[in-house]
Formats: sequence, structure tokens, C-alpha cells
Amino acid sequence: MSNQPTFDARTEFDRQLGNLVARDYPALAGMSQDEFAELLAPLRELVTDSAPGPVPFLLVLTRHIVPIEQTMPRTTLHGKHQPGFVDHSFEPGALERFVPTEQTGLAGHRAYLLLDVDRGEEFCGVVPAEAMATISDRSRTPLTIEEGIALITQFPELLVKNKCFSLGGSRSDDRRVPAIWISKHAPKLGWCWQGNPHTWLGMASAGGRLLPTAVQ
Repeated sequence: MSNQPTFDARTEFDRQLGNLVARDYPALAGMSQDEFAELLAPLRELVTDSAPGPVPFLLVLTRHIVPIEQTMPRTTLHGKHQPGFVDHSFEPGALERFVPTEQTGLAGHRAYLLLDVDRGEEFCGVVPAEAMATISDRSRTPLTIEEGIALITQFPELLVKNKCFSLGGSRSDDRRVPAIWISKHAPKLGWCWQGNPHTWLGMASAGGRLLPTAVQ
């Protein structure tokens, strides 16, 4: 018999929801805790115990509920207290232009589940454009900015030195690729050029998304 603990998807969903509540997401969204839980309740019915990977699913809220400028400071490194931040290299108005790519199918969605998430450390040292092409060939999808923030919010232990990650699912009208790495002992949302590899920066990806119409 296996001694490994049984994964309970709804228990994990409740943990993620509780983590968002503890980080004041309902207030940031202009909702009561009950309203916030009711909004996300349809997603709880979609999680399954058989989902694969170290991060089987991730509860994602987009900027349509809480702005990136407010969610990034709610992140920390594992066991640390310094709040995450948006790098000053994003000029005024830049974040608004970094939107989900057409391939993600996320236009207008407010909350959903991201499935089978991987931080993509195998792509450390790989040109971001090449990493995104490989991810596409595998029928996977690169993460958006909001998905990257959700990942380190729920699993801060995944953001560690030399294993940080780009977020190729959000792009602007230029060659920049958003990324999250460590700076000043805290998570930082910045960007790198799509043609420049970094030994400490991979490309995060997921197996897919569940986008229920009930929480659009």
C-alpha cells in the first residue's frame, strides 16, 4: 500500500481561496467575503482529484477583479515578509498593454482554473521565443502575468534563486516578455527581451485552462 497522502482537490481549492481572503482580495475587489466566495464557487465544482503534476490546478483572478498593481504586493518569497513589487522598467501605462495573447482565449474572463502548472526551469538559458515555440509544440500554454502572480501567491516556494520564470502568455506590441524573479529579497515583476536568454530564467507553462461562463 502507498503511504503517500491522498490529494483532495476541494480541500486544496479551499486552501487557495482562504489564502486569497487572508491577503485581502475580497476588499481589493470591492466585495464581502461571502460575495467573493460565491463568485468563485462554480470553480470549486470543476476541480478533480486526478489532476496531474506538482501543481494540479491554480485559482486565477485577473485584473478585471483586482489590478496587478495591487496583487503583486500581496506576494512574498517563501518564509519571507518583503512584499513583491512591479519593476520601474514598466513605464506608465505599460502594464495595461501587456494583455493575454489571443491563443490563451482569456478575453474578458475574471476568474478560472489553470491546470497542470510547471515553472519551466528546463528553459533556463533558452531564448524565450524558442521556449515559447517548444511549449506550443507540446500543446501547452505559457502563463500570463496574472497566472504567474497566482502561482507565487499560492506556491511561494516555487520562486527560488536561479529558477525564476518568464510569462509568455502576456504580451504587448513589442519584443518584451514579462517575467517574475527575485530582487531585494522579494518577488519582482519585470520583463526581458524575447531574444535574450538568461541562465536563471525559465518559461512557465500549463496544460490548459478551465474557463466557466458563470464567472466571466
